[in-house]
Order: sequence, then C-alpha cells, then structure tokens
Amino acid sequence: MTDTKTVLISGASIAGPALAYWLAEYGWNVTIVERANELRDGEQNIDVRGAGRTVARRMNLEDAIRGATTGELGTEFVRSDGSAIARFPASTSDTSGATAELEILRGDLARLLVDATPDTVEYVFGNSITAIDDQPDHVRVSFDHGDDRAFDLLVIVDGMNSRTRRLVFGTAPTIRPLGLNTSYLTIPRTSADSDWAKWFNAPGGRTMTLRPDTKGTIRATMSFLSPPGAHDALTPDQQKNLLRDKFAHAGWEAQRILDSLDQKEDLYFEHIGQVKAPTWASGRVALLGDAAYCASPISGMGTSLALVGAYVLAGEIAAHVDHRDAFRGYERIMRPYVNQAQQLPPGAPRIANPRTRIGIVALNAAAKIGASRAFSAIGGKFFSPPADKIDLPDYSHLVH
Repeated sequence: MTDTKTVLISGASIAGPALAYWLAEYGWNVTIVERANELRDGEQNIDVRGAGRTVARRMNLEDAIRGATTGELGTEFVRSDGSAIARFPASTSDTSGATAELEILRGDLARLLVDATPDTVEYVFGNSITAIDDQPDHVRVSFDHGDDRAFDLLVIVDGMNSRTRRLVFGTAPTIRPLGLNTSYLTIPRTSADSDWAKWFNAPGGRTMTLRPDTKGTIRATMSFLSPPGAHDALTPDQQKNLLRDKFAHAGWEAQRILDSLDQKEDLYFEHIGQVKAPTWASGRVALLGDAAYCASPISGMGTSLALVGAYVLAGEIAAHVDHRDAFRGYERIMRPYVNQAQQLPPGAPRIANPRTRIGIVALNAAAKIGASRAFSAIGGKFFSPPADKIDLPDYSHLVH
C-alpha cells in the first residue's frame, strides 16, 4: 500500500456511503462515483433491523433514523373493499414483524449516511466507470467523463444488475431470478389512507401494497408472478402498458395506482432476483451489497446486508496490511450471514402471490390465524428475517 490510502466506491445508495463513513474513520481517502445526477431521495420503504441496527448505532445514527421513520403502524391484509382481514402491528423488538420498529425511505437513509460522512469524502455524481485496469500496486479506472484515476482499492456497490461488476468478474456472478416482477411508485395520499401498510392479493399471482411515507404521499407497489426474462428490456412506456394490462380489473386500489402512472416519473420496474457470486474479490477490486449478494426484497435483509457488509469490509481493510487478507476476512465473516439471508421462506414468492382465488382464501386465512392473539408469536416469526445472525467484530481500536 502507498502511504496515502485511497479507495474508489462505485455506487451511492446505502452500502456505498456506509463504507465511505467507516473507511474515512480509519484514515482512508475516499471517492464515491454515482451514475445518477444526484442523490435519489424518497424511494420505497426499507427497515433497519438486527445487526444492521447495531451498525447504525455504532455510527451514532440510530436516533436520526428513528426521527426519520415513516410512522407505519403495522401491516394489514385487506379485502377488495378495503376492510381488514388480518392486522400485524409494528414490531417493538429488534428483528421481528412485517413492519419493523425502524422503517425509513431508502433515499432518506441514504441521505443520513451521506451527511454522516466527513467533508473529506469526495462524491462524483453523473459519472460512471467504463474501464478497470487492475495492477499489482494500484487499480486504474476510466470514466464516462474526466481523466483516468488510480486508487489503492475499488469497491463495486452499484446494484444487482451492476455493469461495473462485469468489467472485472465477467459472468461468474449470476442472478437467480425468483419469478416475480415488482414495480414501485409514489401516488397521492387521500383522506381514506392511514398510517397502516395495506396488502391486497388478486387472482393471477398479483399483489398490491400501499404504505405511508413522511412526504404526505403513499408508496405503492404492484407485483405479479412472471417467467424470468419475460419482460426484460422494456421501455418506460412499455412497462406502464404492461402494468395497465396486468392490473386492469384487479380490484381494490388498482385503478387508483394505474391512474398515477402518467403523472409520476419515479416508476421503478424490476424482476426480483438474488446474486450468487463465487467470490467477492479479484485483485484490488471487491464487491459489496446487492452487487455481491443481493438477497432480494423478499428476504427483508437488504439493508442489514448493506450496512453490516460495509462495516465488516471496512474493518477488515483497516485491520490488515495486505488487501488480499482483508478480502478473505470479509468473505469469511459475511458468507454465513449472506447464506442465511438468501434462504427465503418455503414457497416464496409464490406462497404470498397465489394464482387462484382458493389460494388467496387460504393465504388470508393463514394471515388471520397468525395475527390472532393465540398465534401472534408464530405470525411474528414468519415475518422475521435472520437480521441478527452474526457476531459483529469490534474494530473501534482502529479508528484514527
């Protein structure tokens, strides 16, 4: 390593700024490059649980996150007329429940993380990596805009479908499709909305949710079972037309959500999947977050994996002179945690997206039983990801 330790992080969502925070704490010079022109505020609900919450506490961010939570009271399964079938109140524990104690919009958490990084961290928006030359003593990076730059390390953190990852790891990391398409958008809030998240199933493997936010609007999702690759490479207009076709006459709030498609530019359309990578490091380049081990939104573990992975990777880098030893330590600590996170509940995602009316009746009956006082503990466990199933190392002695 050179005396001036430098790292480039590709991606400025959750894991990227978290990694920047910790590496700056350990005395590294950090640059983050982000394809988007600015930090994306808002977006959809995520939660901070288990070991992820412990990391946030070590960053002195737990109170700030609590102050920015959406105020979601819990999750209701509803009928087509909006009446409640089953109600799961927000959790008061660190890990269990469909609605965690700390629910926050993804963009709001990203903003808190960015604001927590020191002024020495350089953020470069509206740019992306085009080439990577990994050398024994440095990694040279080319960009869409600007001159090439050399760094001691490069960490790729830019999502499940990372193009940057392919420049180094090729096709070795694979995406395991889960047979579910999900679209996210923001719609106007009405007087009929409440601070409860609403979940509705329609025949044909279709699901809709409405969730409160802190902006006076509602975060909506539309999901449907779909063969892998069936709807890849659609333009935004084609995505909207597909959703109109899929959710026409679906009932409940379907038409309200569809009516908002043309008024909103924040539609995000994705096929849900998991990233399986045989290794998370090559030379001086490492993978982190969804680019390394996306567990899918179904897992409920995305935020925990991002925060914990950033904490462990930074700590291992600071604890070792040789980056190869650091990357080996990172994988040794994180692999078991990731493997648990990627073990989805039996039947997921089909069990939560029944194709038939009989399947919906069965799901709602199970939800009603799970929400009852006698079975509330069982119902809570069904919604409890393994967010605390890791022994976090203590790297505090390495802080400069």
